[in-house]
Amino acid sequence: MGTRYEVRGRVAVLTLDNPPVNGLGYETRRELAAGVERAVADAAIAALVVTGAGKAFSGGADIKEFGSPRAIQEPNLLSLIRLLEDCPKPVVAAIHTVCMGGGLELSLGAHHRIAAVGTNVALPEVKIGLIPGAGGTQRLPRVLGVETALNFIVSGEPVKAELLAALPGQKLFDKVTGGDLLGEACALAEEAAAKPGPYPRVRDLKLSHPNPDAFFGFARNMVKAKAGRFPAPLKCVDAVEAALRRKFDDGMLYERELFLGLMLTPECKALRHAFFGERAASKIPDVPEDTPQRKIEKIAVIGAGTMGGGISMNFLNAGIPVTILEMKQEALDRGVATIRKNYEAQVKKGKLKQDKLDARMALLSTTLNYADIAQADMVIEAVFEEMGVKEKVFRTLDEVMKPGAILASNTSTLDVNAIAGFTKRPQDVIGTHFFSPANVMKLLEVVRGEKTAKDVLATVMALGKKIRKTAVVSGVCDGFIGNRMIEQYSRQAGFLLEEGATPEQVDKAVEKWGMAMGPFRMGDLAGNDIGWAIRKRRYVEKPHMRYSKTADLLCELGRFGQKTGAGWYDYVPGKRDAIPSQLVVDMIAKYRGELGITPRKISDEEIVHRLVYSLVNEAAKILEEGIASKASDVDMVYLTGYGFPLFRGGPMCYADSQGLFNVVQAMKRFAANPLDDATFWQPAPLLAKLAAEGKSFT
Repeated sequence: MGTRYEVRGRVAVLTLDNPPVNGLGYETRRELAAGVERAVADAAIAALVVTGAGKAFSGGADIKEFGSPRAIQEPNLLSLIRLLEDCPKPVVAAIHTVCMGGGLELSLGAHHRIAAVGTNVALPEVKIGLIPGAGGTQRLPRVLGVETALNFIVSGEPVKAELLAALPGQKLFDKVTGGDLLGEACALAEEAAAKPGPYPRVRDLKLSHPNPDAFFGFARNMVKAKAGRFPAPLKCVDAVEAALRRKFDDGMLYERELFLGLMLTPECKALRHAFFGERAASKIPDVPEDTPQRKIEKIAVIGAGTMGGGISMNFLNAGIPVTILEMKQEALDRGVATIRKNYEAQVKKGKLKQDKLDARMALLSTTLNYADIAQADMVIEAVFEEMGVKEKVFRTLDEVMKPGAILASNTSTLDVNAIAGFTKRPQDVIGTHFFSPANVMKLLEVVRGEKTAKDVLATVMALGKKIRKTAVVSGVCDGFIGNRMIEQYSRQAGFLLEEGATPEQVDKAVEKWGMAMGPFRMGDLAGNDIGWAIRKRRYVEKPHMRYSKTADLLCELGRFGQKTGAGWYDYVPGKRDAIPSQLVVDMIAKYRGELGITPRKISDEEIVHRLVYSLVNEAAKILEEGIASKASDVDMVYLTGYGFPLFRGGPMCYADSQGLFNVVQAMKRFAANPLDDATFWQPAPLLAKLAAEGKSFT
């Protein structure tokens, strides 16, 4: 792990070798610097080529060192780029496959660049709340022009090398090749060495723009409109403007100042937390990464409804054949028609080509007979959320499915261990909780039963990645991670109504704070009858748990939400706009009167903290019980499945940013409210312990 040194004729080839993407970690940087010095000292060497081993030139910073002292230990990336730039012998960067972030900035320190066709090039720092910090904002405009470079940096999206090479006047690549990259790079290096120095440096290129004031004014307005609560995109504009208006070294200092300032912002910390959390979600403490996986080549889905159809689309999109099973032909026909309609809508919007639609539909088959799915490698049940219905399905699957098939349930709350108990193969049973609409929502809760085999868990986690989901492991409990937490959130929302708030006030407060949707709009979208069914079960199983009766009264009026045209809000047919309902406000006021409660003015801050800290306290219990293995898993569930604002980083990250001592103090205040649930607001033991020790969840 580091940098390899070899000689080809009169060229020293320095190969970054730090799998998987040749991250520019300390050892790699140190060995690259040593290789440059060795080549310079060797009179037999005329030129240098820098390239990357395996499937990348370099993906940039080594994420294992991110935020640690080693990340900036000398030679840091800035020093390394300067070393290449000032090298007395010509340096050629031979770029292939992946050239991103610090990897692209490193290549801009070379005197010449040659790229392989298909190379993905990007400066993605904006996606973790930063700007490029090693000269990317200063050098890239000098080779691509101000406008192209700014668009490239603000978007953070990868662009193919050949598309960049086709731009008029670009100086990023000397050549893009479909041939022998290393051979051609060595030839270019020899050719450069035949000419006397000094060799061309990107920093010396002149930069101009015909109307900078108008352009940067326009750019700021556009970026501000899209950036929302994130500061980094606008700082990208500032840094690129500095490249145009300042001397190179002054621009570099300004870029560094902006970079370090952004590092300390809560938005950057939240984005970095999410970045690492997504990668950490796939790591399961007792399931090694090299655990053998079962082969998944054919999928069966039980149920052709909204959820079954959406689940099926995920696999069709990934090129995996799917058979949908239903009890009646009409249900099958309706389900297939909906899938086709969804794909056709994508074709109309230009997001999908007709041949892709045809290919995906060709992978779909249907049946009314369990025998036809017996040879599927995995079957996912997406039937009605009732244990008796699940039992019937799983007893049948146990009889018909081939040995080794994975039997998955899409249950959102039911006991996966009980479901596994309906079979003679509990080791093959697992929960795969997709979120609606299943073909759109990124989250997949993978529910691990007591007897779920490790290879089944490893297979399903890898499959989640293949169908582009963020897969998070949950243990078995009522509601798993996400729905168990949201129940407490919904309880608090109900108490707020009793105490004096309206549904509109609660929703607006939390939406202004950043949530995609407030609890009452969310209830109307999901269907208020779903929560009603859960509460009816709770009244029997947990009679001590108190709920506001406002939601039950709403359901007794038949106001189940958007699907009935009325819920917490009124709806106009064909539209999703939530219109405040006087009927609901009057209903709440009447109930309040029956309870003898005098309404009070409730601040937006109290609304937000009662809702969000209810998530935090329940999550602390979930962590303590081992239902989730790490705090970042909880955050990934909420960021990808429940509309929690990305710039807050998730409930646990947000609690940490507020200080757990302050969170506990707020909970004590809430517990003193006689109309709230004092028992719930006793801080979970893990939360109390971390707060007392001055520690954090993440």
